[in-house]
Parts: sequence; C-alpha cells; structure tokens
Amino acid sequence: MSVFTRSRRSKVIGGIAMAGASALVLVGCSTGTSSDGETDGGSAFEFPVDCDAAAPASYTPEYSSTSTGPASGLTYKIGTALPVTGNLAFLGPPEIAGTEYAASVVNEANKGITIDLIQGDSGDTDNKAYETEIPRLLGEGATAIVGAASSGTSLQFIDQVIAAGAIQFSPANTSAAFTGYEDNGLYWRTAPSDVLQGEVLGNLIAGDGAETLGMLILNDSYGTGLACFAKASFEAAGGEVVSAALYNTGDTNFSSQVEDVLAADPDAIALITFEEVKTIIPELIGAEFPADKLYFVDGNLANFGDEFDEGTLEGAKGTYPAVDPASIEEFRSNLQAYWTGLGNAELADFTYAPESYDAVILLALAALEAGSTAGADVAAHLQQVSGGAGNGTKCTTYAECADIILAGGVADYDGVSGPITFNEVGDPTEASIGIFQYGKDNTYSFLSVG
Repeated sequence: MSVFTRSRRSKVIGGIAMAGASALVLVGCSTGTSSDGETDGGSAFEFPVDCDAAAPASYTPEYSSTSTGPASGLTYKIGTALPVTGNLAFLGPPEIAGTEYAASVVNEANKGITIDLIQGDSGDTDNKAYETEIPRLLGEGATAIVGAASSGTSLQFIDQVIAAGAIQFSPANTSAAFTGYEDNGLYWRTAPSDVLQGEVLGNLIAGDGAETLGMLILNDSYGTGLACFAKASFEAAGGEVVSAALYNTGDTNFSSQVEDVLAADPDAIALITFEEVKTIIPELIGAEFPADKLYFVDGNLANFGDEFDEGTLEGAKGTYPAVDPASIEEFRSNLQAYWTGLGNAELADFTYAPESYDAVILLALAALEAGSTAGADVAAHLQQVSGGAGNGTKCTTYAECADIILAGGVADYDGVSGPITFNEVGDPTEASIGIFQYGKDNTYSFLSVG
C-alpha cells in the first residue's frame, strides 16, 4: 500500500497507488463557507456541489439461497448494458471484449456452466438507450446484467433490474452512491468506489506542487462524487480549490465553464468529465493553459493520438482503477488476439477490460457454486467465490476455481483486475489506482513506481 504524505510540496512516489477500500477514511468535503456566504479565506467562491450528499449511505443487505450446488450442465444467460453509444462509447470496445472473452473461457472449460451472453447498449442519460435495452435483455431471460459503465446511467435502471430479481454487475461504476444503495444484495462491481480514486487524484495534484486547483465537473453521481473526494484530499494536503464549474450530459458548448475556471488562475485543473473532454481540451490549450497542469480521470483518460496536434497533451496526467499493465501483459495480448480474431478492430486501450472479464468469471463461479442462475442465489455466493468469506483456496482462472468448487471446496478467485475480495455490500475491498502520463503523441503510458 502506498502511503501519501499530507505536505503541500510532497512527492507522490508511486506510479500506482494500492489501497484496501476497507482502510479508507472518508474525509468530509466541506465548502468552508462562513455565515456571510464567503469562504473562510475571504473569497466569494463557493464549491457548486453539496459534498455531504456524496458520502455513502449505510445499508447492509441480507443474502439467502435455496439452491444446492454445485451445478452441472447449467446455462447462464447474462446480458450486457455497456456503452456502444453515448458519452462513454470509447470504453465500449474494451469492456465488451472483456465480457466476450470471459464467456469464451468459461464455455471452453466445460465445467458446469455454459454462458449465453446477450450484448446490449447502455447508451447514456442523454440518448437513453437503456430504456429499450434493459427490458429487452430481461425479456430474453437474462438473470444478470453486466453494466453500465457510467454510474449515472446505472442509476437510471438499477431499480428495474432489482425488481426483476436479476443481478446488476458493473465493471466500471465508481460512484459512492452504490455502496449503501438498497439493492437487496443484487448490485455488485469490480471497480472501486471513487473515495479511493479521489484520494489518489487529490494527493497526486498536490504532490506535483499545485497549491490551487480548478475543476470542470460532469453534473451526475460520478462526476460530483469524484470531485468531492478529490477536493477533500487536495485540501487535506494543504491545497485550495479556487474554481469549479458544472455541466450536464448532452451539453456541447463549454466556453462559459472554461472561462469561469480559468478566471481564478488555478495552478492545475482536474477534468472530471466523460468524452466531452475532446471539446474542452482545445479551449483550455487555446487559452494557453499548460498541458502538464491538466489532470484526467477514468471517465476521459483515452489515447487521443492525432485527434490533436502533436504535443498538445504532453505532460498531462490521469488516474483510473488499474493494475500495472506489465503484470497483465499476457491477458492483454490474449484479449487482443481473441477480439481481432472475431473480425473486430484492434483495441486502442484496455480501460476496464480486466474488470469486465472478472465480472463474468465471478458470476459464472457463483452460479456454479450455487447450482443456480437465479439472481438471489448467485448473489448469495459472490462474496465467497471472491475470497470475501476468508476461507477459500486461491485460484486465478475459471477452470482452476471450478475444479475446487466441483471437488467440494471453496474457491477464492483473484482476477486480472486484482484480488477483488468483495465485502458484504458488493464492493471490492482491494483495488489499485493507476497513474498515467501523456507523451508527445497524445497517448498515455503507465508511470512506474519511482
């Protein structure tokens, strides 16, 4: 676990920050506003988000299973609601590829479970593709849905999935809102809460020497939550957030938000956005804001290549939940070969591909152990197959874990996205946040431990 110092000028040593979610302390995200409406420092700036509302609610579901596993010859219909369209469509290919590859691995193993994968489009909260896709997936018999990538989008259909008694399993939702969501134990995720990414992002910016910070923020559960956690971390490290501007999904013009943030002359700017960043970047660079003072997040960290002039993003940094790419090089190579072998274009990046792969593997293992594909039955076994019960035998592939279960043992799956180890509310308790940096070619690379 990397330890981050709280000094304003401290150096962040690691290129990847490892932390157990159970060890995280949620720092209060106060605006510091006094009774006369001004901040404690005398500035008229007020943070535009109620950070008290970003803290996770308290809720612990009860699990029960009437099944008697392990399974034999069981077909498991799993749907996906991943972003084929919308403002996270760039994440669609690696996530979809991850689910397809995992299903092929499970089916090739021929150990109790056969996955019937039904692909669907989540869209976003603007085009609302989920309004037709979720009923279609459930209508075709899916008892688990992998998706959405966007937290705000997932929140639009989570109640519908729960009401159907199906599992919703996201590989990329990071909003803290899901931690205490009253989901009857049916919501799970392989991505860690933004409490962790916000901690890493705020410390990264402070560690790079910034004393003041501006923010451009997507106004949804993901954007506002991550902004609050990053703000709390940055301020705890001695910095001050001096400007922040919100925008809504579907907006296409961000000139006023950019002007508002730049007006405070911040040392650094955190871009807590989705694909809209493609429109925001030219405005910031056109205003001569230095690229090496820009910070990206998982919602927008992408390889832009020749979409911008060479060197446009050189020095910019970003964070997203990820392990060191070198540690999963074999997985990435195999995934690429599998995906292109189906006639698809090469994956430009692998963001959330490991988490998508692991989501399907974990669902298959839980169904195998339960001997059932019913949502409640599978949910009652997900924590155990992840190692959350603490009494399993470590294994790293579906086949290896399946053999343990079929022999009457307890499997503890450690995936390509990390150890995972679910807690009682379906959050991974072990996760890592990668820190990346853009080069001259406007693509990012992992920053290794110094």
